[in-house]
Amino acid sequence: MDDAAVLKKRGYIMAGNLGEGSYAKVKSAYSERLKFDVAVKIIDRKKAPHDFLERFLPREIDILAKVNHRAIVKTYEIFETSDGKVYIVMELGVQGDLLEFIKGKGAMPEEIARKMFRQLCSAIKYCHDADIVHRDLKCENLLLDKDFHIKLSDFGFSRRLAHDEDGKVVYSKTFCGSAAYAAPEVLQGIPYDPKIYDMWSLGVILYIMVCGSMPYDDSNIRKMLRLQKEHRVHFPKSKNLTTDCKDLIYRLLQPDVTRRLRIEDVLSHVWMQANKSRGVSTTTVGRNGECSRTVCALKSDHKPELDPKHPSEVKPAARLEAVAETEERAQEIRQEPIEEEVTHVENAEV
Repeated sequence: MDDAAVLKKRGYIMAGNLGEGSYAKVKSAYSERLKFDVAVKIIDRKKAPHDFLERFLPREIDILAKVNHRAIVKTYEIFETSDGKVYIVMELGVQGDLLEFIKGKGAMPEEIARKMFRQLCSAIKYCHDADIVHRDLKCENLLLDKDFHIKLSDFGFSRRLAHDEDGKVVYSKTFCGSAAYAAPEVLQGIPYDPKIYDMWSLGVILYIMVCGSMPYDDSNIRKMLRLQKEHRVHFPKSKNLTTDCKDLIYRLLQPDVTRRLRIEDVLSHVWMQANKSRGVSTTTVGRNGECSRTVCALKSDHKPELDPKHPSEVKPAARLEAVAETEERAQEIRQEPIEEEVTHVENAEV
């Protein structure tokens, strides 16, 4: 029985194609029960890799079935057929995703970005409080509803945190996500705290929202990693960003994981407080001579300011491929086309 017939029996009238990978696709459909359009993710177990079926898919299904937050895509139904296909019926982002929005409209005014970013952070706070981490936060995974409210989606790399006998978080050795949004520790294959990884990705997303471009050029991973580790963030002068906005981004794009902001810090940051004045922050100098972005002239060889008339410079992110949970470092990150697939990274030297 084909997908349309399967869905018809469950009360869904299949419509257009929203996306397709090597073993998964997403279709739009009309729900006769709900009386509105939904998205249906269809996964073919026969085509999916073993690692995905054993680890990632069960985690995704478990988490989707339990999360319930206004800024997270709702899951209405999950079912499987005898021929090995899994159907996940979810809320449809009728206004597309955040990447499409920014490519069409360009950088957002800070007031709009603040509203959307607060919605996203509330979803991350909900997840982190429940010891759930996403590990693939990016603009393509932020859908927009009819009112342009953020809806966090795609929990394919998500998982519940594990703790040792002392209650400490067990670091992850699965290096996954998307290269342009990945934290330096993930790019280097260093075991990491997944919550802190999510925070770096939030910094990349906020930068894209207010600048309309990427903070780092992921076409050269080695150079990107060097700039990240040097804590260099270039803000286009043409955007006239407030000091508080730049401060928040800079603190999120912090290569030192002990100093990177946690979600509670983000929500309490002065830029996130809608009814407070956007004053200029005090200039600070951190240890090792690290300067606050309020006064430091950032070196120009980082990334040239992008022409705001060409928002296509913000492009879909190449997905990092999941690495088996081993103590060996992932030594090369291949950039592959975006797809639903989870495969292994070959070893080489970064």
